[in-house]
Amino acid sequence: MSRPLALFDCDGTLVDSQHSICTAMARAFDAVKLATPDRLTILSVVGLSLPHAMAKLLPEADEAFHHHVSDHYRDAFRAMRGEGAVSEPLYDGIAELIEALAAQGWLLGVATGKSDRGLNLCLTHHGILDRFVTLQTADRHPSKPHPSMVMEAMMEAGAVPETTVMIGDTTYDIEMAVSADVRAIGVNWGYHLPEELLAAGAAAVAVDSLDLGHHIGAP
Repeated sequence: MSRPLALFDCDGTLVDSQHSICTAMARAFDAVKLATPDRLTILSVVGLSLPHAMAKLLPEADEAFHHHVSDHYRDAFRAMRGEGAVSEPLYDGIAELIEALAAQGWLLGVATGKSDRGLNLCLTHHGILDRFVTLQTADRHPSKPHPSMVMEAMMEAGAVPETTVMIGDTTYDIEMAVSADVRAIGVNWGYHLPEELLAAGAAAVAVDSLDLGHHIGAP
């Protein structure tokens, strides 16, 4: 019998990275001499792979320009890491929840729009990298809400849809879970509204880490 698998989004679910994301986006737009979108607009596309995010932010531009701005965003984020200017704190109670789930026999994974390098650095910084048996990123998959990340995570973990749950803060996470036929749980501390998550198909929206543990199925 396969063990249950809990898949987490990263930005807006495990860590609060909005300041760093907005700063890197501002640097990227400044590099191409364009006005930076407002904070809420930027946060609305967090979770998408970068070119898809840029396509939403710059709908009149062509695909080549979307990739061009994406490259500037990556350069900005790398520069910020070198400056010690990246801030990605874990949300309250997340570290404890991860430890509790692992102790209860859950397999844990991440499905994120981050790059492999960015995710590895983030999880290593918080000392939780070794808790995850599968890491799925934008480097190797179509953008959310395509179900590829969830399907690959289940295959790597030896899990099945019936006992897999996807936890995320955006409709892209929820729609991805629905497409992969796994249970979806939203969180209300990220970048999309609870009512949007429920409308997208979330079974529930957690209000804090304890509530999230309850919805996942942790005692």
